[in-house]
Amino acid sequence: MPAGGRPTVRSRRLGATLRRYREAAKLDQEHAAEKIAGSKSKVSRIEAGQVTAKPGDVRLMLELYGVTDPVVSEHLEQLARVSNRRGWWMDHRLPDQFTDLVTLEGDASYIRTWQPLFIPGLLQTPDYVRTLTRHSSLNVYTAEAEEAFLKVKEERRRAVSEKGAHFAAVIWEPALTAPMPSAEVHHEQLRYIVEMAQQPNVTVQVLPVSEWKAAHMASHFVVYSFGPEPAPEAVAFDTPTNTVIQEEPEDVAKHVRIFEALRSSALAPDQSVEFIRTAMKDIPESEKAE
Repeated sequence: MPAGGRPTVRSRRLGATLRRYREAAKLDQEHAAEKIAGSKSKVSRIEAGQVTAKPGDVRLMLELYGVTDPVVSEHLEQLARVSNRRGWWMDHRLPDQFTDLVTLEGDASYIRTWQPLFIPGLLQTPDYVRTLTRHSSLNVYTAEAEEAFLKVKEERRRAVSEKGAHFAAVIWEPALTAPMPSAEVHHEQLRYIVEMAQQPNVTVQVLPVSEWKAAHMASHFVVYSFGPEPAPEAVAFDTPTNTVIQEEPEDVAKHVRIFEALRSSALAPDQSVEFIRTAMKDIPESEKAE
């Protein structure tokens, strides 16, 4: 069992990928077990993410399955090496679902997100986060939990600002223009989005409120890719109390199609930046902190 007593998102990713390659090669688990000098139950546990395959076993399995691309092999062997590695987020005692989400963000090379209601998490300022937590009808955060949550948010933003992951966001207009309890917080949040949009690895597009049919194609989601190419491998939905991660190719592909449709309906990146700048000027002074 991976460290922590539960399958990690990394071990599940590795296992699911190995299973797909085995099935594509039309081989059963007995063939894989023979190749790595193990048992069928071991292969089953690897594919379920319950145990992590050793890099050498990954290499042998890929050879058996006819996977010869050295980039794919190195990527999966590296995933096997780091599957149980302790991340910075472990110090914050996060719920399992948030640990999975942060792991995805930390590993991802490409992140694509659709957000119809709020500012995407990786673009949120600390004061915007405080506003959300303090004015939430759920009121699920203590002061201590709120500060811990803010620290995690800051680390999450580094996936884009420092690590250089490619980040593309489509945001529905109301998420940007709806009144907030503080005009200052609102202005600073929009200013930060404009600043981030200037980075070469960040693309922000605004979906106009008039495109409501497109906006209702799906609720919030994030698509993650982990290799050198933007091939999607996982899609996640995070809520205040839970995170759902889907890794089946059909599910991921469906959300990629929705994302591309949303991008096509949204303003171009340069138009989106100008829209946000105009929205900053239009923030009413009547927005006051409660």
